[in-house]
Amino acid sequence: MGIQWYPGHMHKAQKEVKEIFHQIDVFIEVLDARIPFSSQNPLIEEIRQDKPTIKILNKTDLADPIITEQWQAYLEKENSVKTLAFNAQQSDKREQILSMIRKSAPEKAKSVKTIHALIIGIPNVGKSTLINNITGRTIAKTGNEPAVTKVQQRIKLEENITLIDTPGMLWPNIENENSGYRLAITGGIKETAFELPDIASYAAEYFMASYPDILKARFNMAELPRTDLEFLEEIGRARGCLRSGGMVDLDKISRILVMEFRDKILGSGISLETPEMIAEELKVVDLQRLAKEEKKKEREARKKERRARYKRNK
Repeated sequence: MGIQWYPGHMHKAQKEVKEIFHQIDVFIEVLDARIPFSSQNPLIEEIRQDKPTIKILNKTDLADPIITEQWQAYLEKENSVKTLAFNAQQSDKREQILSMIRKSAPEKAKSVKTIHALIIGIPNVGKSTLINNITGRTIAKTGNEPAVTKVQQRIKLEENITLIDTPGMLWPNIENENSGYRLAITGGIKETAFELPDIASYAAEYFMASYPDILKARFNMAELPRTDLEFLEEIGRARGCLRSGGMVDLDKISRILVMEFRDKILGSGISLETPEMIAEELKVVDLQRLAKEEKKKEREARKKERRARYKRNK
C-alpha cells in the first residue's frame, strides 16, 4: 500500500529509541485491543529484540472480551512477552503494571538501580492515557487525533522506576491491506489515507458478517441487506443523509458509521481481527511478497540483458 504517513517527528522518535536502547530494561508496547496485530509496529519488534516486553491491550471496554483473551494467549506464546488487558477507567491496574515492570527486571528491582521502562506504540492507541493512569496525575497530553505526543518525556515513579514516553511511531509502508483499513476505522491513521466511503464499506462488510445482531439493534433492522453498499444506502436514507435528487450522501453516512463505532454508540464488544484471521491474511501477504520479488528479478534480468545488448552493439 502506498500510503504516506511517516512524519518527520516519527522518524526522529525511532532514531532516539535506538540511541537509548542500551538504557532500556523493559518495553511497554500499547496496543489497541480491537486490533492487536494491526496496531503493532513491526519496526518496534526489530528494535526491542529479545528484551522483556509488556503488551498492554488498551481499550478493552470497546473490544470483544472473548477475542481479547484469544489475543493475550496468542501474544504470550512469544518468549519474554507478558500481556495485560486495560482500559482508561481501570485505576486499579496501576499496582499490577508496576509489579509487572519490576518482575521484568528482577535484578534491578532487588537493588537501588533505576528500572527504565519505555512506553511505545502507534499514534492514538492510548499511551498518554496509560501514563496518566500509572502516575495518578495528568503528565501526558491525550487526544483523539493521532500523534499528540511530539517529544520524548521521562517520568520518575516511586521504587526507582522511570517511564520513558515516546511519540507515536508508524512505519513507512504496510503490507497487509486489511490492517490499513482497520487502522483507519479505529483512528490509528488519519482518514486522509483512505476515502471515507471505502473505510465505511470495509467496516460495514465486516460488521455484517461478524456482528449482525449489533447492526440490527442499532439501526432497527429486521434483516440486513445483502451487501455493504446496500447497507450504507439503507441507513443513509433512514438518517436523512440525502443529496439533491434523493441520492444517498455516502460521505455523510460513512462518517456517521465510522464515528458511531469509535464513540461506542454502535455498540461495545467489537473487535476487528482475530489470530485466525491474521494467520490467513499473512499467507496472502507472503504470496504477494514472493510475486513482487519475482517481478523485481524479472526487471533486473531485462535490465541486464539490455546492457549486454548495448555493449555488443556499441
